[in-house]
Amino acid sequence: MSVLVCGEAIVDLFVDIGEGTMQAQPVLGGSPYNVAIGLARLGVSTAFFGGLSSDLFGAAIRSRLVAEGVDIAHCVETEQLTTISIVGTNAQGLPAYAFHGEGKADRSVDVADLPKELDHHIRAIAMGSFTLAVEPVASAHLALAQREAGSRLISIDPNLRPTVTPDLADWRRRFAAFVPRAGIIKASDEDLAIAFPGTAHRDLTESWLAAGAELCIITHGAKGAVAWRRGREPVVQAGRPVEVVDTVGAGDSFHAALLAWLDQRGLLSREGLSELGDAQLSEVLAFAVTASAVTCSRRGAEPPRSSEMPRPSAAPDIAS
Repeated sequence: MSVLVCGEAIVDLFVDIGEGTMQAQPVLGGSPYNVAIGLARLGVSTAFFGGLSSDLFGAAIRSRLVAEGVDIAHCVETEQLTTISIVGTNAQGLPAYAFHGEGKADRSVDVADLPKELDHHIRAIAMGSFTLAVEPVASAHLALAQREAGSRLISIDPNLRPTVTPDLADWRRRFAAFVPRAGIIKASDEDLAIAFPGTAHRDLTESWLAAGAELCIITHGAKGAVAWRRGREPVVQAGRPVEVVDTVGAGDSFHAALLAWLDQRGLLSREGLSELGDAQLSEVLAFAVTASAVTCSRRGAEPPRSSEMPRPSAAPDIAS
């Protein structure tokens, strides 16, 4: 087992309202859930830790994880219902979200539910999204990060959900508690613009690196990604041109591909990250950008399998 992914597995309910009609399609989702599947599809031995309901949606989530090859031995079964995220379109034609998650399965995990001991083969723990900031699961994840940071690489994608955690001051306080335990912090420019308005990316990443992170990556959607390390100039990777169907799960595929590339080269550790040269960092960024682009080329959060990954193109770098 190489990576333990912690967080929510939920149902996205896509709703289309017409003249006197309404259609809805449930899709299994959740950022950490997508990361776990993305890792497994890229050949990484992966486990998932999260609260799964005993309801029908929970059974579907459990079945899908197993079918994708994700170990669910650490999952916590609960009678609490599965969180449902309503996804629709507002009057301006933009995506609109509403989470029905208070007291639901993914949030119900507490410190007592933490695995007592992790398999020694687990080299990294991936965390992210709103389970970093809602209780009691946020305290459980923080306790796990505090316990394991000395022996395993912690990778965090904040993946901000303002509709779930609208108090941004509280969100920043909670996120800050995770930063000193993180070896990798991966975030999107959109999330950072909401969470830290007016703050330059260099200033943010320098503060995270000073707190102990080895590698900080900021994704810029179609423009690519920028990686920051302590005392070195950033490495910039251009985006990969693709005909976009939608961008659902693109960031999750990036995170999964990043960890997969490092794992398969024996670099999934703080020591491995510290040894990364510029050429290797460019290669891992290109691999992750490619995985993200493949996901954007099809409907929904469908991360690529190893066999579907094309060779990264040698596109010119973009300005950060």
